[in-house]
Amino acid sequence: MFKVQGEIETVFRDYLKEKILSKFTQPKLLIHQQKADLVNYFDRRSFLAQSPQFYKQMMVGAGFERVFEIGHAYRAEFHNTWRHLNEYISLDVEMGFIKDEFELMNLEEGFINYLFNHLNKVCKKELDMYKIDLPNEVFIPRITLQETHEILLNKYNKKSPIGNIDAEGEVLISKYIKEKYNCDFVFLTKYPVSKIPMYTMPDDENKELTKSFDLIYDGLEITTGGQRINDYEILKVNIIKFGLNPDDFDFYLETFKHGMPPHGGFAIGLERLTMKILKLKNIREATLIPRDMKRLSP
Repeated sequence: MFKVQGEIETVFRDYLKEKILSKFTQPKLLIHQQKADLVNYFDRRSFLAQSPQFYKQMMVGAGFERVFEIGHAYRAEFHNTWRHLNEYISLDVEMGFIKDEFELMNLEEGFINYLFNHLNKVCKKELDMYKIDLPNEVFIPRITLQETHEILLNKYNKKSPIGNIDAEGEVLISKYIKEKYNCDFVFLTKYPVSKIPMYTMPDDENKELTKSFDLIYDGLEITTGGQRINDYEILKVNIIKFGLNPDDFDFYLETFKHGMPPHGGFAIGLERLTMKILKLKNIREATLIPRDMKRLSP
């Protein structure tokens, strides 16, 4: 499984280099507040990075324009499930001068196809061991969250939480997509403003919605992404709307003062992608030395 996981990481890097993206690595010790914290850092409180989100946007604004990172991310959240880790590897992308969020979905769909073709050639032995038959080409359907809610309610009598779907909903919508489109993937789009981070671009037609998406793979969310707000004043106002203090994000906002192109990106959980490709039952199986609520050793 780790041979396959290593190839996923290699393909991600090679595919994006072909698309003229530059690799960067952000610091994992941060001064701005995150949910994963380190109590004492030379008598100062610091935080472990949940994602490179702010930094990859800053790299776009600094002139790199198209960047990616393969790095650790941390979640100090109280969960103990088959799908969660407190330390995982995030495959991150951020691109400037995009048209809209669908350009990002096209890029990720291209990566999935590139990856599956590579694994079928290079990891045939490993895939055979797990009895995995990967398609050489996938065409991923895109449906809105509202449409998803209607499908789940009308077809499965399943009510969804406001502005999202839960774990059972992910499984059921994947079942529906498999039956209708014969595809293990589906992009869910147009999440509401209230449920999405403050930097997400509002939708052109309905300002209550956003240019955001999740990628569900065989009943599990593996990707979150979308277009970002690129206007300094709008972003500052949005930070306040979310009940946050712009002064706490001055390091981030500074880049936007000098102009920021239309941009967006996404992040893929490496362990979740590995788990779904190999049809593993628990994400810890796709993690060499897992870190969860109870495990800090070895």
